[in-house]
Amino acid sequence: MSQWQPAPGWASVFSEPRIIRAARPLTDRWRRMPVARRSATLLGVSFRPLQAEALGLEVAATLDALLAYPFQLIRLGAYWNRIETAPGVWRFDALDRQMDAAERAGKQIILAVGALKTFGYPEFFAPAHHLKTPLREGALITPAAYRPLLDAATEFVARVIARYRERRGVVAWQVEHEAVDPLGMEHSWRLAEGFVRAEVAAAREADSTRPIILNGFLPTSLPVRAQQWSRTRDQGDSLAVARRLADIVGIDYYPRHALLGLGDRTVYLDGSASLTQRRTRRWARGWVAGAAPDGEHRRQVMITEGQAEPWETVTTPPNPAGGAGATRGMASCLPEHVIENYNQCMAWAQADGLSLYAYLFWGAEYWLLRQRGGDPSYLRAFARLLELA
Repeated sequence: MSQWQPAPGWASVFSEPRIIRAARPLTDRWRRMPVARRSATLLGVSFRPLQAEALGLEVAATLDALLAYPFQLIRLGAYWNRIETAPGVWRFDALDRQMDAAERAGKQIILAVGALKTFGYPEFFAPAHHLKTPLREGALITPAAYRPLLDAATEFVARVIARYRERRGVVAWQVEHEAVDPLGMEHSWRLAEGFVRAEVAAAREADSTRPIILNGFLPTSLPVRAQQWSRTRDQGDSLAVARRLADIVGIDYYPRHALLGLGDRTVYLDGSASLTQRRTRRWARGWVAGAAPDGEHRRQVMITEGQAEPWETVTTPPNPAGGAGATRGMASCLPEHVIENYNQCMAWAQADGLSLYAYLFWGAEYWLLRQRGGDPSYLRAFARLLELA
């Protein structure tokens, strides 16, 4: 099994945590920052209809507003429990509308076909009628122990791909989301590699002409790196499995996130320039790339989620309330970080000789919420980046 191991680095342990005020005054730093050239890298966003709803936004209008920006690629999700709403009842109308809108806007589409895990909270979307009892905490969800669930999952993957494989805008299929990692901190069960391997095989059988994407979380701080290793060391984490099974390895990159609220201050892990992140990048340079599953071409790498919205101590990214809301942002991701995080990934790829297939910004719905509250700076930072990249 090829996977990174936790390494000594106590300097990182003490340098990565930050205790600062969560709500920070906005500046115009994003206006002055250089923007790295994207070269052949496609730029785009992920669209999360459930997140739009959680933020109080109208789904179709939110998607249309985002599609008006001149990016090349959008990732959409097939959410199993919203499509197979009852045994034998399939409702593709909402996803059909999203696909139609993306194609009208001339965007290329990555479709995440699930099945169990798809991007966007709560990340787990198995219909209740396929899961009579909750998955057991601490369990490894194997094909042998969960055959009916696997059969239903592969049927769903095949059905979704069969419906959309004639769409010319579709450029790739994503199978699962951070496929074999535990479900955040909420659940400790994990999918076995064999379960995911069967889903990938079903996707390839349904369409052998498009690449398969598997994504994984790239730890940027020593505590997260050690925790991830301890929870996935038996079969490797999602990036390890992606390297073995996928055509395109997707990296989820979040350099700053909150741990604990302390009144108006918050404890953050900031790995944006840490020793741990540099070590992790050196590991990724020689580990993520290499021969693809067919052995005939090099595997491609992309950023499936580049942090562009706050990751605070609550599930829904907070929006500072009151009259000062339009002049303050959350410390884990300010408007300048939309550009800074992108620049870091592009510089990393260039230094390591990687040609990123794509970079998808994570948090576009939040930008529209901020605009509605009187702060257009996130959207303007994104527009400036698109113009200069």
